[in-house]
Amino acid sequence: MKSSLFWLLLVTIGLLAACTNSDKEDATEREVTKTEDGKVSIEFWHAMSGTGQESIDTIVKGFNESQDKYEVKAEFQGSYEESLTKLRGVGGTKDAPAITQVFEVGTKYMIESGYIEPMQSFIDKDNYDLSQLEENILNYYKVDGKLYSMPFNSSTPVMMYNKDAFKAAGLDPENAPATFSEVIEAAEKLTKDDMKGFSMLTYGWFFEQLVATQGGLYVNEDNGRSGDATEVLFNGAEGLNVFNFLDTMNKAGTFGNFGTNWDDIRAAFATEKVAMYMDSSAGVAGAIANAPFEVGVAYIPHADEVKRNGVVIGGASLWMSKGIAEEEQEAAWEFMKYMTTPEVQAKWHLDTGYFAINPAAYEEESVKAKWAEYPQFKVTVDQLQDTVPGLATQGALISVFPESRQQIVTALEELYQGKDPQEVLDKAAEGTNRAIEIANKTKK
Repeated sequence: MKSSLFWLLLVTIGLLAACTNSDKEDATEREVTKTEDGKVSIEFWHAMSGTGQESIDTIVKGFNESQDKYEVKAEFQGSYEESLTKLRGVGGTKDAPAITQVFEVGTKYMIESGYIEPMQSFIDKDNYDLSQLEENILNYYKVDGKLYSMPFNSSTPVMMYNKDAFKAAGLDPENAPATFSEVIEAAEKLTKDDMKGFSMLTYGWFFEQLVATQGGLYVNEDNGRSGDATEVLFNGAEGLNVFNFLDTMNKAGTFGNFGTNWDDIRAAFATEKVAMYMDSSAGVAGAIANAPFEVGVAYIPHADEVKRNGVVIGGASLWMSKGIAEEEQEAAWEFMKYMTTPEVQAKWHLDTGYFAINPAAYEEESVKAKWAEYPQFKVTVDQLQDTVPGLATQGALISVFPESRQQIVTALEELYQGKDPQEVLDKAAEGTNRAIEIANKTKK
Protein backbone atom coordinates (compact mmCIF):
# COMPACT_ATOMS: atom_id res chain seq x y z
CA MET A 1 0.00 0.00 0.00
CA LYS A 2 1.37 3.39 -0.92
CA SER A 3 2.15 5.87 1.82
CA SER A 4 0.01 8.91 2.49
CA LEU A 5 2.92 11.14 1.48
CA PHE A 6 3.02 9.41 -1.92
CA TRP A 7 -0.62 10.12 -2.61
CA LEU A 8 -0.56 13.72 -1.47
CA LEU A 9 2.52 14.28 -3.63
CA LEU A 10 0.79 12.65 -6.58
CA VAL A 11 -2.29 14.83 -6.18
CA THR A 12 -0.21 18.01 -5.85
CA ILE A 13 2.07 17.30 -8.81
CA GLY A 14 -0.79 15.93 -10.89
CA LEU A 15 -2.89 19.04 -10.48
CA LEU A 16 0.06 21.24 -11.33
CA ALA A 17 0.79 19.04 -14.34
CA ALA A 18 -2.77 19.55 -15.55
CA CYS A 19 -1.98 23.24 -15.87
CA THR A 20 1.28 22.73 -17.74
CA ASN A 21 0.36 19.84 -20.03
CA SER A 22 -1.80 22.17 -22.12
CA ASP A 23 1.38 23.96 -23.14
CA LYS A 24 2.97 20.80 -24.52
CA GLU A 25 3.11 19.90 -28.18
CA ASP A 26 -0.33 19.57 -29.76
CA ALA A 27 -1.35 15.95 -30.39
CA THR A 28 -2.40 16.74 -33.92
CA GLU A 29 1.25 17.36 -34.80
CA ARG A 30 2.01 13.69 -34.30
CA GLU A 31 1.49 11.24 -37.12
CA VAL A 32 -0.99 8.57 -36.04
CA THR A 33 0.70 5.22 -35.38
CA LYS A 34 -0.40 2.61 -37.88
CA THR A 35 0.34 -1.04 -38.45
CA GLU A 36 1.88 -2.39 -41.65
CA ASP A 37 -1.58 -3.10 -43.00
CA GLY A 38 -2.82 0.42 -42.22
CA LYS A 39 -4.71 -0.09 -38.96
CA VAL A 40 -4.72 2.71 -36.38
CA SER A 41 -2.70 1.39 -33.43
CA ILE A 42 -3.41 2.44 -29.84
CA GLU A 43 -2.09 1.58 -26.38
CA PHE A 44 -4.24 0.30 -23.53
CA TRP A 45 -2.56 0.57 -20.13
CA HIS A 46 -3.91 -1.73 -17.43
CA ALA A 47 -3.08 -3.02 -13.97
CA MET A 48 -4.40 -6.58 -14.25
CA SER A 49 -2.02 -9.45 -13.59
CA GLY A 50 -2.56 -13.22 -13.50
CA THR A 51 -5.91 -14.45 -14.82
CA GLY A 52 -7.08 -10.87 -15.32
CA GLN A 53 -4.20 -10.14 -17.67
CA GLU A 54 -4.75 -13.41 -19.54
CA SER A 55 -8.42 -12.55 -20.05
CA ILE A 56 -7.61 -9.02 -21.23
CA ASP A 57 -5.09 -10.35 -23.74
CA THR A 58 -7.70 -12.74 -25.14
CA ILE A 59 -10.37 -10.02 -25.33
CA VAL A 60 -7.96 -7.62 -27.07
CA LYS A 61 -7.04 -10.34 -29.55
CA GLY A 62 -10.72 -10.89 -30.26
CA PHE A 63 -11.29 -7.18 -30.92
CA ASN A 64 -8.28 -6.92 -33.21
CA GLU A 65 -9.54 -9.87 -35.26
CA SER A 66 -13.14 -8.60 -35.33
CA GLN A 67 -12.48 -5.61 -37.61
CA ASP A 68 -9.82 -4.22 -39.95
CA LYS A 69 -9.51 -0.55 -38.91
CA TYR A 70 -7.93 -0.62 -35.46
CA GLU A 71 -5.38 -2.52 -33.42
CA VAL A 72 -5.19 -2.35 -29.62
CA LYS A 73 -2.00 -3.15 -27.73
CA ALA A 74 -2.64 -4.10 -24.10
CA GLU A 75 0.28 -3.20 -21.82
CA PHE A 76 0.56 -4.13 -18.13
CA GLN A 77 1.84 -1.17 -16.10
CA GLY A 78 2.10 -2.66 -12.61
CA SER A 79 -0.19 -1.81 -9.71
CA TYR A 80 -2.90 0.84 -9.90
CA GLU A 81 -0.61 3.30 -8.12
CA GLU A 82 2.33 2.51 -10.41
CA SER A 83 0.22 2.87 -13.53
CA LEU A 84 -1.18 6.21 -12.38
CA THR A 85 2.31 7.50 -11.60
CA LYS A 86 3.40 6.63 -15.16
CA LEU A 87 0.32 8.32 -16.59
CA ARG A 88 1.15 11.49 -14.68
CA GLY A 89 4.33 11.84 -16.74
CA VAL A 90 2.52 11.84 -20.10
CA GLY A 91 -1.10 12.65 -19.25
CA GLY A 92 -2.76 15.23 -21.46
CA THR A 93 -0.08 14.98 -24.14
CA LYS A 94 0.31 13.20 -27.46
CA ASP A 95 2.44 10.53 -25.72
CA ALA A 96 -0.37 9.38 -23.45
CA PRO A 97 -1.94 5.95 -23.98
CA ALA A 98 -5.35 6.11 -25.59
CA ILE A 99 -6.90 4.14 -22.71
CA THR A 100 -5.85 3.82 -19.07
CA GLN A 101 -7.40 1.67 -16.36
CA VAL A 102 -7.67 3.58 -13.07
CA PHE A 103 -9.01 2.32 -9.73
CA GLU A 104 -12.31 3.71 -8.51
CA VAL A 105 -10.89 5.93 -5.78
CA GLY A 106 -8.85 7.74 -8.42
CA THR A 107 -12.05 9.02 -10.06
CA LYS A 108 -12.04 12.57 -8.68
CA TYR A 109 -8.30 12.89 -9.23
CA MET A 110 -8.69 11.90 -12.90
CA ILE A 111 -11.60 14.26 -13.50
CA GLU A 112 -9.57 17.18 -12.13
CA SER A 113 -6.28 16.16 -13.77
CA GLY A 114 -6.88 17.59 -17.23
CA TYR A 115 -5.69 14.28 -18.69
CA ILE A 116 -8.98 12.88 -19.91
CA GLU A 117 -11.79 13.26 -22.39
CA PRO A 118 -15.13 12.55 -20.67
CA MET A 119 -16.80 9.41 -21.95
CA GLN A 120 -20.06 11.34 -22.15
CA SER A 121 -18.87 13.26 -25.22
CA PHE A 122 -18.55 10.00 -27.19
CA ILE A 123 -21.80 8.62 -25.77
CA ASP A 124 -23.69 11.71 -26.92
CA LYS A 125 -22.02 11.84 -30.32
CA ASP A 126 -22.70 8.16 -31.02
CA ASN A 127 -26.14 8.04 -29.35
CA TYR A 128 -24.82 5.11 -27.34
CA ASP A 129 -27.52 3.51 -25.19
CA LEU A 130 -26.28 3.59 -21.60
CA SER A 131 -29.46 1.95 -20.33
CA GLN A 132 -28.07 -1.40 -21.43
CA LEU A 133 -25.40 -1.18 -18.71
CA GLU A 134 -25.78 -1.89 -14.99
CA GLU A 135 -27.26 1.20 -13.31
CA ASN A 136 -25.63 0.63 -9.91
CA ILE A 137 -22.21 0.44 -11.55
CA LEU A 138 -22.72 3.49 -13.77
CA ASN A 139 -23.86 5.55 -10.78
CA TYR A 140 -20.43 5.52 -9.18
CA TYR A 141 -18.68 6.93 -12.26
CA LYS A 142 -21.33 9.56 -13.02
CA VAL A 143 -20.70 13.08 -11.73
CA ASP A 144 -23.40 15.73 -12.26
CA GLY A 145 -25.15 13.29 -14.56
CA LYS A 146 -22.09 12.92 -16.81
CA LEU A 147 -20.18 9.65 -17.30
CA TYR A 148 -16.46 10.35 -17.23
CA SER A 149 -15.07 6.83 -17.70
CA MET A 150 -16.30 3.44 -18.86
CA PRO A 151 -16.75 0.93 -16.02
CA PHE A 152 -14.67 -2.20 -16.52
CA ASN A 153 -13.65 -4.46 -13.64
CA SER A 154 -16.31 -3.95 -11.02
CA SER A 155 -16.67 -5.74 -7.70
CA THR A 156 -18.39 -5.38 -4.35
CA PRO A 157 -17.75 -6.93 -0.94
CA VAL A 158 -19.51 -10.08 0.19
CA MET A 159 -19.45 -12.18 3.33
CA MET A 160 -18.13 -15.70 2.82
CA TYR A 161 -18.68 -18.46 5.31
CA ASN A 162 -17.86 -22.10 5.99
CA LYS A 163 -21.11 -24.07 5.63
CA ASP A 164 -19.59 -27.16 7.27
CA ALA A 165 -18.58 -25.11 10.31
CA PHE A 166 -22.11 -23.68 10.47
CA LYS A 167 -23.59 -27.17 10.59
CA ALA A 168 -21.15 -28.26 13.30
CA ALA A 169 -22.05 -25.20 15.39
CA GLY A 170 -25.78 -25.79 15.05
CA LEU A 171 -26.28 -22.84 12.68
CA ASP A 172 -28.36 -22.88 9.51
CA PRO A 173 -25.88 -23.05 6.60
CA GLU A 174 -28.52 -21.70 4.21
CA ASN A 175 -29.34 -18.68 6.37
CA ALA A 176 -26.26 -16.55 7.01
CA PRO A 177 -26.38 -13.83 9.68
CA ALA A 178 -27.55 -10.52 8.23
CA THR A 179 -27.05 -7.96 11.02
CA PHE A 180 -24.13 -6.97 13.23
CA SER A 181 -25.69 -8.61 16.29
CA GLU A 182 -26.42 -11.81 14.35
CA VAL A 183 -22.79 -11.98 13.16
CA ILE A 184 -21.54 -11.39 16.71
CA GLU A 185 -23.78 -14.19 18.02
CA ALA A 186 -22.79 -16.59 15.23
CA ALA A 187 -19.09 -15.79 15.68
CA GLU A 188 -19.32 -16.82 19.32
CA LYS A 189 -20.81 -20.19 18.39
CA LEU A 190 -18.29 -20.76 15.59
CA THR A 191 -15.16 -19.90 17.56
CA LYS A 192 -13.05 -22.89 18.66
CA ASP A 193 -9.45 -23.25 19.80
CA ASP A 194 -8.20 -23.32 16.21
CA MET A 195 -10.94 -21.27 14.52
CA LYS A 196 -12.15 -17.70 14.95
CA GLY A 197 -15.73 -16.82 14.17
CA PHE A 198 -15.29 -13.73 11.99
CA SER A 199 -12.61 -11.66 10.30
CA MET A 200 -12.27 -8.65 8.04
CA LEU A 201 -9.19 -7.57 6.14
CA THR A 202 -7.62 -4.47 7.68
CA TYR A 203 -8.53 -2.38 4.66
CA GLY A 204 -10.49 0.86 4.39
CA TRP A 205 -12.69 -0.36 1.54
CA PHE A 206 -14.64 -2.72 3.81
CA PHE A 207 -15.19 0.02 6.37
CA GLU A 208 -16.56 2.30 3.64
CA GLN A 209 -18.99 -0.41 2.58
CA LEU A 210 -20.25 -1.10 6.11
CA VAL A 211 -20.89 2.63 6.54
CA ALA A 212 -22.65 2.94 3.17
CA THR A 213 -24.98 -0.01 3.69
CA GLN A 214 -26.32 1.84 6.75
CA GLY A 215 -27.04 4.85 4.53
CA GLY A 216 -24.11 6.77 6.02
CA LEU A 217 -22.05 9.26 4.03
CA TYR A 218 -18.25 9.23 4.05
CA VAL A 219 -17.77 12.99 3.58
CA ASN A 220 -19.87 16.15 3.47
CA GLU A 221 -21.12 17.96 0.37
CA ASP A 222 -23.39 15.01 -0.45
CA ASN A 223 -20.48 12.59 -0.34
CA GLY A 224 -18.40 15.02 -2.39
CA ARG A 225 -20.82 14.91 -5.30
CA SER A 226 -22.44 18.35 -5.02
CA GLY A 227 -19.13 20.12 -4.36
CA ASP A 228 -15.60 19.59 -3.04
CA ALA A 229 -15.78 17.82 0.31
CA THR A 230 -14.24 19.76 3.20
CA GLU A 231 -14.61 17.27 6.04
CA VAL A 232 -15.42 13.64 6.70
CA LEU A 233 -18.59 12.25 8.24
CA PHE A 234 -17.42 8.67 8.70
CA ASN A 235 -16.71 9.16 12.41
CA GLY A 236 -20.42 9.66 13.10
CA ALA A 237 -22.98 7.09 14.24
CA GLU A 238 -22.58 4.76 11.24
CA GLY A 239 -18.79 4.59 11.46
CA LEU A 240 -18.93 4.07 15.20
CA ASN A 241 -21.41 1.21 14.69
CA VAL A 242 -18.81 -0.52 12.52
CA PHE A 243 -15.95 0.01 14.98
CA ASN A 244 -18.10 -1.13 17.92
CA PHE A 245 -19.13 -4.23 15.94
CA LEU A 246 -15.50 -5.19 15.36
CA ASP A 247 -14.42 -4.17 18.86
CA THR A 248 -17.06 -6.37 20.48
CA MET A 249 -15.80 -9.50 18.72
CA ASN A 250 -12.16 -8.56 19.19
CA LYS A 251 -12.62 -8.25 22.95
CA ALA A 252 -14.65 -11.48 23.07
CA GLY A 253 -11.87 -13.39 21.33
CA THR A 254 -14.10 -14.34 18.41
CA PHE A 255 -12.43 -12.01 15.86
CA GLY A 256 -9.41 -13.12 13.85
CA ASN A 257 -6.93 -10.40 12.89
CA PHE A 258 -5.09 -11.57 9.77
CA GLY A 259 -3.62 -8.20 8.82
CA THR A 260 -3.67 -6.24 5.57
CA ASN A 261 -2.76 -8.92 3.02
CA TRP A 262 -5.55 -10.44 0.93
CA ASP A 263 -3.70 -13.74 0.51
CA ASP A 264 -3.30 -14.16 4.27
CA ILE A 265 -6.98 -13.80 5.14
CA ARG A 266 -8.02 -15.99 2.21
CA ALA A 267 -5.56 -18.66 3.32
CA ALA A 268 -6.94 -18.42 6.86
CA PHE A 269 -10.43 -19.13 5.55
CA ALA A 270 -9.28 -22.03 3.34
CA THR A 271 -7.38 -23.63 6.25
CA GLU A 272 -10.36 -23.20 8.61
CA LYS A 273 -8.75 -20.66 10.89
CA VAL A 274 -11.79 -18.41 10.46
CA ALA A 275 -15.41 -19.36 9.70
CA MET A 276 -16.77 -16.07 8.27
CA TYR A 277 -14.96 -13.21 6.58
CA MET A 278 -15.40 -10.27 4.24
CA ASP A 279 -13.98 -10.56 0.73
CA SER A 280 -14.41 -9.07 -2.72
CA SER A 281 -16.98 -10.63 -5.04
CA ALA A 282 -14.03 -11.16 -7.38
CA GLY A 283 -12.60 -13.59 -4.80
CA VAL A 284 -15.56 -15.99 -4.81
CA ALA A 285 -14.19 -18.33 -7.48
CA GLY A 286 -10.85 -18.66 -5.70
CA ALA A 287 -12.49 -19.30 -2.33
CA ILE A 288 -14.61 -22.09 -3.76
CA ALA A 289 -11.65 -23.63 -5.56
CA ASN A 290 -9.30 -23.53 -2.57
CA ALA A 291 -11.59 -24.52 0.30
CA PRO A 292 -11.93 -28.20 1.33
CA PHE A 293 -15.46 -27.44 2.55
CA GLU A 294 -18.68 -26.00 1.11
CA VAL A 295 -18.44 -22.21 0.78
CA GLY A 296 -21.43 -19.98 1.40
CA VAL A 297 -21.71 -16.43 0.07
CA ALA A 298 -23.98 -13.81 1.65
CA TYR A 299 -24.73 -10.09 1.58
CA ILE A 300 -22.54 -7.97 3.84
CA PRO A 301 -24.02 -7.37 7.33
CA HIS A 302 -25.58 -4.12 8.48
CA ALA A 303 -26.35 -2.43 11.79
CA ASP A 304 -29.47 -3.76 13.49
CA GLU A 305 -31.32 -0.45 13.69
CA VAL A 306 -31.18 0.32 9.95
CA LYS A 307 -32.41 -1.20 6.72
CA ARG A 308 -29.81 -2.51 4.30
CA ASN A 309 -28.96 0.06 1.63
CA GLY A 310 -26.54 -2.11 -0.30
CA VAL A 311 -23.00 -1.78 -1.60
CA VAL A 312 -20.72 0.66 -3.40
CA ILE A 313 -18.89 -0.40 -6.54
CA GLY A 314 -15.17 -1.13 -6.26
CA GLY A 315 -12.65 -2.04 -8.94
CA ALA A 316 -11.64 0.22 -11.82
CA SER A 317 -12.78 1.90 -15.02
CA LEU A 318 -11.31 2.85 -18.39
CA TRP A 319 -10.40 6.46 -19.15
CA MET A 320 -10.02 8.08 -22.55
CA SER A 321 -6.96 10.28 -22.98
CA LYS A 322 -7.23 13.92 -23.94
CA GLY A 323 -4.55 15.31 -26.24
CA ILE A 324 -4.17 12.30 -28.54
CA ALA A 325 -5.20 12.26 -32.19
CA GLU A 326 -8.90 12.06 -33.05
CA GLU A 327 -8.40 8.79 -34.94
CA GLU A 328 -6.86 7.26 -31.82
CA GLN A 329 -9.79 8.40 -29.69
CA GLU A 330 -12.17 6.84 -32.21
CA ALA A 331 -10.24 3.58 -32.00
CA ALA A 332 -10.41 3.67 -28.22
CA TRP A 333 -14.15 4.32 -28.27
CA GLU A 334 -14.79 1.41 -30.62
CA PHE A 335 -12.78 -0.86 -28.33
CA MET A 336 -14.66 0.31 -25.26
CA LYS A 337 -17.98 -0.43 -26.95
CA TYR A 338 -16.70 -3.88 -27.85
CA MET A 339 -15.74 -4.44 -24.22
CA THR A 340 -19.33 -3.78 -23.09
CA THR A 341 -20.97 -6.38 -25.35
CA PRO A 342 -22.74 -9.27 -23.59
CA GLU A 343 -20.41 -11.88 -25.07
CA VAL A 344 -17.23 -10.13 -23.94
CA GLN A 345 -18.67 -9.28 -20.53
CA ALA A 346 -19.75 -12.90 -20.03
CA LYS A 347 -16.22 -14.04 -20.71
CA TRP A 348 -14.75 -11.40 -18.37
CA HIS A 349 -17.20 -12.36 -15.61
CA LEU A 350 -16.45 -16.07 -15.89
CA ASP A 351 -12.69 -15.60 -16.26
CA THR A 352 -12.26 -13.28 -13.30
CA GLY A 353 -15.35 -13.18 -11.08
CA TYR A 354 -15.83 -9.45 -11.70
CA PHE A 355 -19.35 -8.29 -12.50
CA ALA A 356 -20.58 -7.98 -16.04
CA ILE A 357 -21.24 -4.28 -16.60
CA ASN A 358 -23.79 -5.36 -19.20
CA PRO A 359 -26.45 -7.46 -17.39
CA ALA A 360 -27.39 -9.15 -20.67
CA ALA A 361 -24.20 -11.16 -20.19
CA TYR A 362 -25.93 -13.09 -17.42
CA GLU A 363 -28.32 -14.49 -20.03
CA GLU A 364 -25.46 -16.08 -21.96
CA GLU A 365 -25.59 -19.88 -21.78
CA SER A 366 -22.02 -20.07 -20.50
CA VAL A 367 -22.94 -17.89 -17.51
CA LYS A 368 -26.17 -19.79 -16.81
CA ALA A 369 -24.21 -23.04 -16.75
CA LYS A 370 -21.63 -21.59 -14.36
CA TRP A 371 -24.30 -20.24 -12.03
CA ALA A 372 -26.07 -23.60 -12.01
CA GLU A 373 -22.83 -25.22 -10.89
CA TYR A 374 -21.87 -22.41 -8.49
CA PRO A 375 -24.97 -20.53 -7.24
CA GLN A 376 -22.65 -18.42 -5.05
CA PHE A 377 -21.91 -16.27 -8.11
CA LYS A 378 -25.54 -15.23 -8.37
CA VAL A 379 -25.56 -13.98 -4.77
CA THR A 380 -22.97 -11.33 -5.62
CA VAL A 381 -25.05 -10.08 -8.56
CA ASP A 382 -28.28 -10.14 -6.52
CA GLN A 383 -26.67 -8.00 -3.81
CA LEU A 384 -25.59 -5.42 -6.38
CA GLN A 385 -28.97 -5.31 -8.09
CA ASP A 386 -30.78 -5.11 -4.72
CA THR A 387 -28.76 -2.02 -3.81
CA VAL A 388 -30.85 1.09 -3.22
CA PRO A 389 -29.56 3.96 -5.41
CA GLY A 390 -28.59 6.98 -3.33
CA LEU A 391 -25.72 9.18 -2.23
CA ALA A 392 -24.45 6.57 0.24
CA THR A 393 -24.29 3.70 -2.25
CA GLN A 394 -23.14 5.94 -5.11
CA GLY A 395 -19.87 6.28 -3.22
CA ALA A 396 -17.81 9.23 -2.07
CA LEU A 397 -15.62 11.43 -4.27
CA ILE A 398 -12.43 12.81 -2.72
CA SER A 399 -9.08 13.21 -4.41
CA VAL A 400 -7.17 11.87 -1.38
CA PHE A 401 -9.12 8.63 -0.94
CA PRO A 402 -6.06 6.34 -0.72
CA GLU A 403 -4.69 8.57 2.06
CA SER A 404 -8.00 8.28 3.90
CA ARG A 405 -7.98 4.51 3.55
CA GLN A 406 -4.56 4.42 5.17
CA GLN A 407 -5.94 6.49 8.05
CA ILE A 408 -8.68 3.87 8.54
CA VAL A 409 -6.11 1.05 8.45
CA THR A 410 -4.18 2.73 11.26
CA ALA A 411 -7.40 3.24 13.22
CA LEU A 412 -8.36 -0.43 12.86
CA GLU A 413 -4.91 -1.56 13.95
CA GLU A 414 -5.15 0.63 17.05
CA LEU A 415 -8.68 -0.63 17.72
CA TYR A 416 -7.47 -4.22 17.76
CA GLN A 417 -4.76 -3.20 20.22
CA GLY A 418 -7.50 -2.18 22.65
CA LYS A 419 -7.93 1.55 22.06
CA ASP A 420 -11.29 3.31 22.26
CA PRO A 421 -13.39 3.02 19.05
CA GLN A 422 -14.50 6.66 18.95
CA GLU A 423 -11.02 7.93 19.78
CA VAL A 424 -9.27 6.09 16.95
CA LEU A 425 -12.06 6.89 14.53
CA ASP A 426 -11.84 10.60 15.33
CA LYS A 427 -8.08 10.45 14.84
CA ALA A 428 -8.59 8.95 11.35
CA ALA A 429 -11.10 11.71 10.62
CA GLU A 430 -8.65 14.41 11.64
CA GLY A 431 -5.93 12.92 9.43
CA THR A 432 -8.25 12.73 6.44
CA ASN A 433 -9.51 16.26 7.01
CA ARG A 434 -5.93 17.55 6.91
CA ALA A 435 -5.32 15.74 3.64
CA ILE A 436 -8.54 17.13 2.14
CA GLU A 437 -7.59 20.66 3.23
CA ILE A 438 -4.16 20.40 1.59
CA ALA A 439 -5.63 19.00 -1.63
CA ASN A 440 -8.29 21.72 -1.80
CA LYS A 441 -5.73 24.48 -1.25
CA THR A 442 -3.47 23.01 -3.93
CA LYS A 443 -6.36 22.88 -6.36
CA LYS A 444 -7.09 26.56 -5.83
